[in-house]
Amino acid sequence: MATAFSDQVAALEANMGKVIFGKPEVIRYCVVALLSGEHILLEDVPGVGKTLAGKAIAKSIAGKFARLQFTPDLLPSDITGSNVFNSTESQFVFHQGPVFNNIVLADEINRAPPRTQAALLEAMGDHQCSIDGKTYDLPRPFLVVATQNPFEYEGTYVLPESQLDRFLLRVSMGYPDLDFERDVLKSHRDGEPVDQLTPVLSTDDVIQLQQQVRQVKVEASLSDYMLDVVHRTRECPDLSVGVSTRGALLWYRAAQSYAFASSRDYVVPDDIKRLAIPVLSHRVLARGLVQGSQREVVEGIIDRLVSEAPVPS
Repeated sequence: MATAFSDQVAALEANMGKVIFGKPEVIRYCVVALLSGEHILLEDVPGVGKTLAGKAIAKSIAGKFARLQFTPDLLPSDITGSNVFNSTESQFVFHQGPVFNNIVLADEINRAPPRTQAALLEAMGDHQCSIDGKTYDLPRPFLVVATQNPFEYEGTYVLPESQLDRFLLRVSMGYPDLDFERDVLKSHRDGEPVDQLTPVLSTDDVIQLQQQVRQVKVEASLSDYMLDVVHRTRECPDLSVGVSTRGALLWYRAAQSYAFASSRDYVVPDDIKRLAIPVLSHRVLARGLVQGSQREVVEGIIDRLVSEAPVPS
């Protein structure tokens, strides 16, 4: 991979690292989602930096940014926009919603009802919105960074499987270590540090990086390895739903992006293993459990299936 591209990715991660302390893996996953042209779901208890991560990646790119606070009374038109009658011109004029931005932070996405969540499905899957029979293209690049609280929290809705499937990665933030948490306190003495971030990439830079990612080599044996794991999820007696073909394709793209972010133009087995849980675990269902209580169980199953599949040498 050309040094210029490596430097750009490194600059992006370093810029985010100025405000996200002790979470290099979370930063890398955000970058992987951006490079893949897909979306990321950050989840954990409130106050551990989920929204901060979304703001940091938006601040690091010189594109248009919008934050959507999901609430029970949020309407689909509040996301996509709507046609408003212009009495002067005696015609309806379309007013774009927040989704017409390069980076959209969908904060606490599971606090809105399924009807509102579904307003993002077409945008995330096809990079377009259909309103009143007319289709509008979304800007490129387009990234949704969504956050959600644990489903046990009051006022939350479980994300439907179709919505979860639109996210390339589902990542848990986790609590920071003591030393890094001390750095967080120091960095906030003079205000919000994320507001001081300046862009290190333009939208054209991001598009170019996304094009370069598609050139990363994936040996046929590694593709077979991924498909082996995917088919094992479909045959596993502990799972009622296995990984779909789209899930396999997104795993493939994520591996390319992870290798690219690691300054390589080829994928290695460790890339695939490292991404298995964040890419696959929200695409399967364990038998006998409701969706909200599945996370630990399905992650254990995915980890076991990956370890059981023969790794190509």
